This record gives sequence, structure tokens and C-alpha cells, in this order.
Amino acid sequence: MSLGQHISRAILQWPINGLVNHKSLPENPITELNLDSSRPIVYALKTSSITDLMTLQRCCEDVGLPGPFTPLEHNGQLLPRYVCLDRPPPLFGQRNKPLPFLQEFHQLLDLHKLDPELDIQVIPVTLFWGRAPGREGEDASGWNIISSLAPNRLKKALIVILKGRENLVRFSSPLSLRYMADKHGTDEAIAHKLARVARTHFSRQQLAATGPKLPNRNLLFRQLLDSRVIQQAVEEEALRDGITLEKAQRRAHSYMDEIASNFSYRLVRLGESFLGWLWNKLYRGLSVNGAEKVRQLAQEGHEIVYVPCHRSHMDYLLLSYVIYHQGMVPPHIAAGINLNFWPAGPIFRHGGAFFIRRTFKGNPLYSTVFREYLNLLFAKGYSVEFFAEGGRSRTGRLLPPKTGMLAMTLQAMMGGLDRPVTLVPVYLGYEHVMEVNTYHNELKGSRKEKESFLQVLGILRKLRNYGRGFVNFGEPLTLNSYLNEHVPAWKAEIGQDTRPDWMAPTVNQLADLLMTRINDAAAVNGLTLSALALLAAERHALTRDELYAQLNTYLDLLRQVPYSVQSTLPDEDANTLLDQAMELNKFEVSEDKLGQIISLDRYQAILLTYYRNNILHLFAMPSLVAALIERCEGISRDKIVTRCLAIYPLLKTELFLRYQDHELPELIDALLSELQRQQLITVDDGGYWVNPANQTRLLLLAESIQETLQRYAIVLTRVLAHPYIDAAQLEADGLMMAERLGTLHGINAPEFFDQKLFSTLIQTLRNQGYLDASSKFDVARFQLLADNIAPLLSNKIRRTIQAGNQL
Repeated sequence: MSLGQHISRAILQWPINGLVNHKSLPENPITELNLDSSRPIVYALKTSSITDLMTLQRCCEDVGLPGPFTPLEHNGQLLPRYVCLDRPPPLFGQRNKPLPFLQEFHQLLDLHKLDPELDIQVIPVTLFWGRAPGREGEDASGWNIISSLAPNRLKKALIVILKGRENLVRFSSPLSLRYMADKHGTDEAIAHKLARVARTHFSRQQLAATGPKLPNRNLLFRQLLDSRVIQQAVEEEALRDGITLEKAQRRAHSYMDEIASNFSYRLVRLGESFLGWLWNKLYRGLSVNGAEKVRQLAQEGHEIVYVPCHRSHMDYLLLSYVIYHQGMVPPHIAAGINLNFWPAGPIFRHGGAFFIRRTFKGNPLYSTVFREYLNLLFAKGYSVEFFAEGGRSRTGRLLPPKTGMLAMTLQAMMGGLDRPVTLVPVYLGYEHVMEVNTYHNELKGSRKEKESFLQVLGILRKLRNYGRGFVNFGEPLTLNSYLNEHVPAWKAEIGQDTRPDWMAPTVNQLADLLMTRINDAAAVNGLTLSALALLAAERHALTRDELYAQLNTYLDLLRQVPYSVQSTLPDEDANTLLDQAMELNKFEVSEDKLGQIISLDRYQAILLTYYRNNILHLFAMPSLVAALIERCEGISRDKIVTRCLAIYPLLKTELFLRYQDHELPELIDALLSELQRQQLITVDDGGYWVNPANQTRLLLLAESIQETLQRYAIVLTRVLAHPYIDAAQLEADGLMMAERLGTLHGINAPEFFDQKLFSTLIQTLRNQGYLDASSKFDVARFQLLADNIAPLLSNKIRRTIQAGNQL
């Protein structure tokens, strides 16, 4: 390093330390990017800047990487550890001669020709000084535009002063120069190719981090009103209602004003600071998984549509915060019109929310305006977020999906988008949902409390430690690829006004697949596991040793027979998880001479069903297998498979399970092996038996699926007792019988009496051929299914169900 560089570094060290607050992405690049510390590392940067290099130096020290000022030594030769593509423009006059980056790339490639063992990792590094995208209609010389270009030294100094607290250092996946040298050679043409690829990479990184320019609302409204589709809808509205064309236009404009967001980058920045404080106030921390693949999609230019599950009003804030914190652009969010109240409505609108009415029926103009607004968001390249369930789950299970927003997304793509559209399912989980008490009251029959400013104040007043929050990005689903596979001729329909016949069934299939992928990405934690065990126990009480052993049983099952590669398990051991769950003050703890007893009172038992239901799908099949062995001792492997195949379609639909029928035999074999390994069961003469030494653990595992099987038994026995009952009456009778069963046997799970689950069950039976188009029941098939389920229930439950059918 030259004397001048040493002096400039020494002069700049103090102001940079004081002004720059850097954040690295990923936070642990060595692990997350699979960097090999034994191989040399060289950094590639867009612009030669001493400020960028000094910031990168501090960042590398924090994450354990060699800094850019540390020379790379190879065979006694000292080489620079960084390559920059451009010089900053001079303050006056023309740009000096370009940097010798081509020669540097060529030199590094030549080293690989001379040394066959050498393999240098080139890591592209992008530094962002603020991520404001600018707004449509702004002068290109505006501040937001300057901050995203390669500035001269004076402008860079201003950027550091004003934007130093917003610095983001983005490490990208390394490029192996050994691979480049072996595959493409080491001549100068390859160096040129490397430079072109690097420039494209930096350009895509910039767009992924800042997004397109934000819409100017007035300009956006004019664009919408000038569109042929809305003009036609306005004319039809005027004719239909007998009003002037001008009045119909004003009505369309008022709908736009009601719907459209007014995204503000300044609010996003303030929101990040506030939400960072809020998460620290509310939660022990946030666990985020799978964000890297979404960043890659954004960098590749995909139109990203986030489809999260809906647990709480915190979902809007949490997901936007995480997306921004992960170096991406917060999405425009489809929010219910019920949230458009002061002051939340304007804040949400500036945070990217656009508001949607619960129904479009009877208002074709509103429907057209909303669809065209959504189409324009996609056309301009803004990411979008909507909740497929339509509303928050009151039971902790995924709700049957509403398909309206998904259908409009597909229609927007069919309008001729030139980018791939990718749906990203997101699992959101909490160790405490602040509305869970309200959900319980609503399920008991209380009216839904209307959202208001006073309600927000009430929530803020109750802020306390709510454990951890979990954000898991599931397996993305690219619509273009899905349609290519399932509707090969779909491209012939692009640009047509008519809705193709395949649209409705395809949207329904897509919706179910998305819900399944959300469940695939479930996050397991100490509270959900503890709730699963305690709710399965008699009187909802276990000794600490029993609960500890049961948590270990669950964890071993999920580790040895993983539900999916997207689901996440805690790193802590069962004892630590139990301590963390107990810190949330949801359990009653008593102690005698033999040790601690952990239990749930009646009220907490009801509330904890919510958290159990978050992960119930992970244990549905292990629980069913355990129940078959516990209730039918000596059962053979083939009979286990046969009965599981009969019952599984009902579980698959209700719990959005991921397995296909042909995968069940292999899954069951894996589960049986694991239960044997844990010594919960034994094998004798081709049959499976309960191991008496560990009977409690197997029984608790088997109990988790009991309430679901009881609901199935209610419907099946009702049909067998009254084979000519119609579907609507069957649903009503099933609900009545569930309430009776719950009263007599102390079943407190709110979803046990959920009408939606009975309607879903009856629809699944129809889809599986148990009912024909005229709702006539196939009694023989009902009898066969009942014979598979009835032995899994306790005698007292069976007697109550049978007695109820005699009424």
C-alpha cells in the first residue's frame, strides 16, 4: 500500500468510525455462503472508493473474514485482495483512464494456469448507502438517484454524512476461479467475460435492494383512469346507475384513493428503528430461515408474491421488517379495509398497504379498479403480499384458502408480464400471539371486536416478553413453471380477455399447494412441543421428568424422520426448551417430595391448543401410527399401511399434509424403525406391540390425533345410522354431536366444534367418492372407513357417539 493510501486511511478512520453503522448480509457469510477458509479470498467491488474499502474492512473484521487491505500472498508474491470495476468520477473535467481491473482478473486467472492446486474464491461485495428507490416523476438529478450511482468524492462525503447509518454490506456467493480457468481458460477474453458478469450482478443487486421507483399516486391514478378497461367500466357504471360519466369517473377515482398505497421510504426507515425496538421489547429474538433463496429470486428479476399464513396483526409488521432487514424491498400488502382507521390506516398505507374490501359482489366498478391496480403493481415490478387464508386463524391451524387474490395474480401474469412470477409461502410463528385471548372469546360466540385506535392503545399497554418470533420462507413456486407442467397450452391464452376454463381448478390446486408449502416450513419451539405433550396428558399434567422425556421423543422423531427440509427445529436440548417455555408463565408448577409437576388449568389448556395446532400437522402421521399400535396391539406392518392409506386423505386435506399416497409405505417404515429405536414398541412374530417400559410416551404420542379421529367418527357413524341424511343436516348434526361429546368428556379444543372443519370433512368425503353428485352416500365405503377408525377411539368415546346416534 502506498504512503498516500496510508495517510488517507488514517485521516478517514475517525469520521468513518463515527458516521458509518454497517450491517452485513448474510450476517454469517462464512457459514451461509459455504466459504472455504482454507482457500484464498478476493473481493470484487463496483467502484474504487476508500470509504467503501474501509467500511468493508470493518465488516470483514466483524464476520471473521480477511480484510481487503490484507494482501493476498501466493508463492512469495503479494497480490491485492480486491478488484474494483470503476473509478469514481473526478470533481472536475473528464474521467481518468479506467482501472486496470481486466489485467488484475487476467493475472488471477493466470495464477491458476501456473498452479493447478490454486482455487481463489472471488466474492462480489455490494455496498449500499441508503436504499431509497426514488419516486416516479422526480428529476434524475435528485438525491435519491445520486445516492444509487457512483458518486464523485464530494458527493460520497455527503452520502457518508447523511446515509452512513443506513450502510448495508452485501456479500454474494463466491465464484471459483479454478472452475473458470478449467472450464473457460485463462485468456483475456475470459477476464472481459468476468467483468461483464460482475457489472450485471451489481446492477441486479441494486434493483433487488431498492426496487423500482415508488409510484406517484396522482400519476398512477391518471394511468388507471386512462386505461381502456377502466374507461369501459366507468361507462357501464354510468349507464347502469343512470349517472353522468363525470360522476362515474369521480366514483372510480374515490375507489382508487381508498385502495392504493402511498409507500414512503422515510416511514420504512423510521419503522425499522421502531420495530427493532418493538421486537426487543416483545420477543426474546427473531429466527429467520430461507431468506437467501428469496434474495436470489429478487436478484434474478422475479416478480415476487409473498403468501404468508395469518396468525396476528403483527404479521404485517413482522414480515415487512424481516424482508427489509434481509436487504430486500418491503412488499405492497393487501390489507383488509377494516384496518383503514386512524391512525393505523395512514401509517399502514405509507408502509405499503393497499386496502381491499371483504367482498366485490354487486360492485363491478370497484372490482375492475382493484384488478387494474393490482395489474399495474405487477407491471411496474413491485413485490406484493397477501394472506391466502383471508383472515387470521382463530385456532392456530391453517384455514382453507380464499382464492380471489391468487386468481387475480394469475390473471395479471396472463395479461402479458415479461418476468417470471414466483409465489413465496411464508410460515409465521410466535411463542405468544397477543390476540389469542380474543380468539378464544370469539370462538365461544363473542362478537369480533372492531379494530380501532383504542384497541391499538390497549395492545401497546400490554407489551411484555412474548418469547421468540419465527419467520420461515418456504419453497418458492414459480407460476410459469407450474403452468408449463400442468397446463402446457397456457401461453396461447396470454392477452385474451376471456377467462380460460382451466383457471378455476388450477387456482384451487395452487392454493392448496401453497398452504401445504407454508406448513412444510413450520418452526418448532419449546412452547409448541410442551403444549402438544400436556394437552395429550390426562388432566393436562405431567411430571417434569415425563415432560422432558416426551419432548425428547418429539425431537428425535423430527430429527430422524424429518417432515420436510423447510421445517426448522430448535438447536437447544429438551431441558433448555422446557425452561424457555416455562418462562412464558403459561403453566402451573407445583412441587412435592418426588419433584415438579407441570400442569395446565382449564383456561390455559384451551389457549394452548392454539400453539399445539401450529405444529399438529408435523405429528399427524407419527401419532396415527402410534395410535394403531397402541389400540391394536400385535398389528402387522401391512395392516398399518392399509389403515393409514384409508384415513390419510382426510388428514391430508384438513391439515395440508405434504405426502402423496405412494410415499406412505416408506414413511410408515421409517416411523416404525424410529419408534423401535426409541424403544417405544417391540416386534414379535410379525406384529408390533407397545413396550410397557415406555408406554406413557407412546400413549402421549398417540393421543395427539384423537380429537381429529373423533370428529371423523361422529360423521361416519351418523351416516351409517341415517344413510339418507343430506349433507347440510349431516354438518349440523355433526357439530351438535361434537359439542355434546366435548361437554361429556371435557374436550376443550375450540376447533373440535369448528363448523368449518365439518364442512371441510364432508367436502373431502365428496371429493374422495364417498358421496356422489346428488349427495347420496356410499354406505359400504363409509362402513369400511368407520371400521378403520372406530378401534382407535376409547370405549367411552365410542359409546357416547353411538348413544348420540340413537337420538
